[in-house]
Amino acid sequence: MSLNVETKQTTPYEGQKPGTSGLRKKVKVFTQPNYTENFVQCILEANGTALVGSTLVVGGDGRYYCKEAAELIIRICAGNGVAKLLVGQNGILSTPAVSSLIRHNKALGGIVLTASHNPGGPENDFGIKFNCENGGPAPDAFTNKIYQLSTTIKAYTLVPSLQIDISKVGVSNYDIGGKPFVVEVIDSVANYVRHMEEIFDFGKLHDFVSGQSNGKPLKMRIDSMNGVTGAYVREIFLNRLGATETSVVHTTPLPDFGGLHPDPNLTYAKDLVETVAKGDYDIGAAFDGDGDRNMIIGSKAFFVTPSDSLAVIAHYLDAIPYFQKNGVQGFARSMPTASAVDLVGKKLGKEVFEVPTGWKYFGNLMDAGRLCLCGEESFGTGSNHIREKDGIWAVLAWISVMQHTGKSIEDILKQHWSVYGRNYFTRYDYEECDLEPCNEMMATMEKNITAAEFVGKSFSSEGKTYKVKEADNFSYTDPVDKSLATKQGLRIVFDDGSRIVMRLSGTGSSGATVRLYIDSYEKQNVLGQASVMLKPLIDIALEISQLPKFTGRNAPTVIT
Repeated sequence: MSLNVETKQTTPYEGQKPGTSGLRKKVKVFTQPNYTENFVQCILEANGTALVGSTLVVGGDGRYYCKEAAELIIRICAGNGVAKLLVGQNGILSTPAVSSLIRHNKALGGIVLTASHNPGGPENDFGIKFNCENGGPAPDAFTNKIYQLSTTIKAYTLVPSLQIDISKVGVSNYDIGGKPFVVEVIDSVANYVRHMEEIFDFGKLHDFVSGQSNGKPLKMRIDSMNGVTGAYVREIFLNRLGATETSVVHTTPLPDFGGLHPDPNLTYAKDLVETVAKGDYDIGAAFDGDGDRNMIIGSKAFFVTPSDSLAVIAHYLDAIPYFQKNGVQGFARSMPTASAVDLVGKKLGKEVFEVPTGWKYFGNLMDAGRLCLCGEESFGTGSNHIREKDGIWAVLAWISVMQHTGKSIEDILKQHWSVYGRNYFTRYDYEECDLEPCNEMMATMEKNITAAEFVGKSFSSEGKTYKVKEADNFSYTDPVDKSLATKQGLRIVFDDGSRIVMRLSGTGSSGATVRLYIDSYEKQNVLGQASVMLKPLIDIALEISQLPKFTGRNAPTVIT
């Protein structure tokens, strides 16, 4: 029986402008009449003539409204000429898994249902983003097109009578107005696990994790924070690598993440940190809601900054079979990320790129063969195996380094610093600030730091003096397609390489999040306490920005 396509009239909603990682709003916003329908229709139309007859991937992190949105997207895709959908069972796919599926199946793209590390539940956040055919987040030109379409949309099309049970793996075939439409509900985990087996030596890692190689099992604490990675973690670390059941926690995806804030940092992964701090574990790791971010800690909760994590993995890439086979190209980091990886790149003779915040900026460099490893200070690490950051990949990389060196995480870091020096780094987040005074603060600061007399000026605090070498609002010209990204964050660089960076984040769903980044390089004094080493520069940053005055905040919401 042929199912009919229906056209529904609608009117635009204001504010459907995707940020660095798609559109994120409160669930109550997405569940307004036609709100989700409008945005999905605009995503599909932005693909132009390529949409008809295409294959798309659909899945998300399991948060509240994920399954309902997935079913709605299936009906809208059916009404817009899509030929085939690959849908995660129960609508669940990690963001790295979506990227992998797009690339393995040569799909046109994927619709990812996630608000990443933001809280879930009916009172909290939901999100939708589109990943392109290379598996990476849609570039600015594409998201701008989505937004333009959203301001003029008059109708959307769907097949309202299409019924499907996405809780069961299998293939369903439909006739939509005389044309075939296929929905394949897939095992959420299988493709991704196969991909990891191609990258890492699971046999060697199994012997290391289980203790068969040295008689001493690796004591792990892997926390999925009730996000999407639960099933992936159980299959990889328990079933494939031989870890014990007590090695993994919070592995059931829940619509509200069980009340947890699925953001893998020292504040929100407090339970993991306190548990590992007791000294019973060799490695602790946590992931965010959609599985693309990670936090690594060593025994007694020895914290590995994302900047150091990227640099250490870069140094030891030859411990991973994928890079033995495919070679090592360049490295890259987001502009606010400490420049530790730059030093590794210089030593190894590799290109190092500094890009704006947003994983999409790494994609062109990877596709051009100039980049194989990249990371962001916001707990994102990944390689050119996909076009997203990948939390589980990062943990497997660290276990590979531990197996390769025979050293603890703390000893690996200390040895690294003895060779390269240390970038002391911290990030202060001031969440849900009033937007208007934040914009005024950024405008005032930009005016001050870009004045001609600012360069060469000295600032002192607690006996330390910093002299300004350069200051700007960071802009980036893509070396591949020559596209220009402007106003990417205020940056002050001092003579000794220390930096202050301030930007407003685009990943929140309400208000503004001010992010203040402090980065200080020390060649010799590498074993100091970060908070002590960075305090003078933090005080100078607060003085220059006048942040307490504009935001009314005397302390950050989160310190990383």
